[in-house]
Amino acid sequence: MPADPTVTVPAAHSAPSGPASTGGSPSGLSHLRAGGVSLVLDWSDGRLPQVHHWGADLGELGEGELRDLARASVLPIVTGQLDAVVPLSLVPEQSAGWMGTPGLTGHRAGADFTTAFTVRSAQHEQPTGDPVVVHRLRIEAADDDAELTLVLHVEMLVSGLVRMRGEVTNTGAGVFDLAGLDLALPVPTEADEILDLTGRHLRERAQQRHAFTLGTHLRESRRGRGHDASLVVAAGAQGFGWRSGEVRAVHLAWSGNTRTYAERTNHGASMLAAGELLLAGEVRLAQGERYEGPWVYGSVGDGLDAMAARFHTYLRARPEHPRSARPVLINVWEAVYFDHDLARLTELADRAAALGVERYVLDDGWFGSRRDATSGLGDWEVSTEVWPEGLGPIVDHVHGLGMQFGLWFEPEMINPDSDLARAHPDWILAPPSRLPIPARDQQVLDLTHPGAYAHVRDQMLAVLAAHRIDYIKWDHNRDLVEAAHQPTGQARVHEQTLAAYRLMDEIRAAHPDLEIESCAGGGGRVDLGVVARTDRVWTSDCIDPLERQLIEAGAHLLLPPELLGSHIASPISHTTGRAHSLDYRAGTAFFSHLGIEWDITRAEEQDLARLATWVAAHQEHRALLHSGVVVHSDQPDPALWLHGVVAQDASAAIFTFTTLATPVAAPPGRLRLPGLDPEARYHVRPLPPGDVTGGRTSQGAVAWWADGVTLPGRVLAEVGLQMPALNPEQMVLVHAARV
Repeated sequence: MPADPTVTVPAAHSAPSGPASTGGSPSGLSHLRAGGVSLVLDWSDGRLPQVHHWGADLGELGEGELRDLARASVLPIVTGQLDAVVPLSLVPEQSAGWMGTPGLTGHRAGADFTTAFTVRSAQHEQPTGDPVVVHRLRIEAADDDAELTLVLHVEMLVSGLVRMRGEVTNTGAGVFDLAGLDLALPVPTEADEILDLTGRHLRERAQQRHAFTLGTHLRESRRGRGHDASLVVAAGAQGFGWRSGEVRAVHLAWSGNTRTYAERTNHGASMLAAGELLLAGEVRLAQGERYEGPWVYGSVGDGLDAMAARFHTYLRARPEHPRSARPVLINVWEAVYFDHDLARLTELADRAAALGVERYVLDDGWFGSRRDATSGLGDWEVSTEVWPEGLGPIVDHVHGLGMQFGLWFEPEMINPDSDLARAHPDWILAPPSRLPIPARDQQVLDLTHPGAYAHVRDQMLAVLAAHRIDYIKWDHNRDLVEAAHQPTGQARVHEQTLAAYRLMDEIRAAHPDLEIESCAGGGGRVDLGVVARTDRVWTSDCIDPLERQLIEAGAHLLLPPELLGSHIASPISHTTGRAHSLDYRAGTAFFSHLGIEWDITRAEEQDLARLATWVAAHQEHRALLHSGVVVHSDQPDPALWLHGVVAQDASAAIFTFTTLATPVAAPPGRLRLPGLDPEARYHVRPLPPGDVTGGRTSQGAVAWWADGVTLPGRVLAEVGLQMPALNPEQMVLVHAARV
């Protein structure tokens, strides 16, 4: 890897295998197959590879059949267009006739703005003993006139996911200013609707749909994180849902600035593409220097559940995926905020342990001058003002109760009111002559500065060495605005992102058993780049259960439940002011990595007893919840919502039915239970403690509720069950067991 920091690259995910299948070909045609998916690539004309098929498995195809598929895919030449067939390659080029968004943009002193790469070599590998990667294809191409080389890495993963990334090297004497490297996958013309995600702080992962028309639908995030960024951009035939309609989607595994887009041209091509959004001058390649882009993932499935399941299966196959039961935790933030008092925090720990909680997390306020949000960030030393004996008493007390201990950090941030900022104002990411607009009274620490990086790393390691800390909550509470390296004024989001990755990697290397949660003001950093380094993401700072129902549904498009932190909120939500029953709060958090964020020292005894019942139920069923297939039911009435988890062998399932608002019809009608084995018979019953329907009378109850029913999976999926008539913002749990 070159030494210049502008070409330091995001670390690859560990590459792991599955069932062997058709591989590459010396003819320039390659058919990669795994997980029910086929990818047919063609570089037989010497140009960059184009995709003849990305979708359902085509079965074994011989060399002649692959050549005929290539011939059958060639577009005709029509009037008013170029006198050549225009292919859509993985990196689209104008030299090949592509007049849409080019895959590679840049220039050398104003020249070499267009490329014409020729493939020089291709190597195909089917790694053995690798739990993730089935096929690995490396294609090297060069443009001698532009004096650039391009290496494309294409992998087929065991789940049927396709992932790819590119490397650009400057082989010429002058500097090549790289503006962007996007990789594209084609989608069929019948895909006429786009789904992506938007949102903001406290309302992340909101789904939106619109027609896939001619032109470009571009989603860019320039914040250095992504509350509003789309985890996926998906395309399919209009009306595709959770359970039906062929869907294709791409995801960019990168935690900095991103661009993801869907594009349709008027010469018969449609694509989904993604790449890092590079600010002006961020990557300037001198001779011999290289830029390596992040992984672009592509998933295809019959319905959004099947598309998302490929991501979930891949993540669970990784060696670094959490294997132990996800410990129920309590985070004390909404109980005490900055008011750190040992007696009160000890009482919280005692009550939590009595409930069956397994991890205790001390949040913001334990260090430096950090008595509120205005000061102290960057001074990662235990405050003697609020912790005169250090953290030892609370850490030891928590461990003595049999719980793990977690601690909050925000390593990438700095308060101007801090010892660090006073000593090193030049360590703030900022243009040379001004500070960016503040957010939460803080600025961003320039981790690309060696001194700043070493300061944070060493202070964090010192705290971790002094105490037995099992878990850290790694926060990131502001956008990167005017993120410049002060000595030069150069943009630094790219390098800052890599430095954050490197810091996480160093901390984990020094403490291999430490677990890390990715938090960025809640759900601002939940991509597969950071997930490769963490064990949990904080899904949103909003734990209002009504908001969380749809926030977590959007997050499920990429991540399985065990990676999503979901907490049982206070009776009145900190962020929305809504009041909800304990059962609704607990039932919403039940499926994910469960936590509590509530001042339980003020809870009534009956509420504590009920809370303990929910904790015990989650612990009893989390092996299923955190390993099974996530399913959702398509409902015509948006007020009704049903989702669940089905065991991989379909032996059992847990579903939740909830009302998000007042339904149009009452009673709600029969709801189908998706994902079960159609040939198996299941006994279905309400699952305590989610078996309470909200009323003290039999009004709203259903006939099968008391004793359950036994029906084939096909009947449950095609006919369904009548659910109780619930008031708005209530829920019930249902358990299905194969008999």
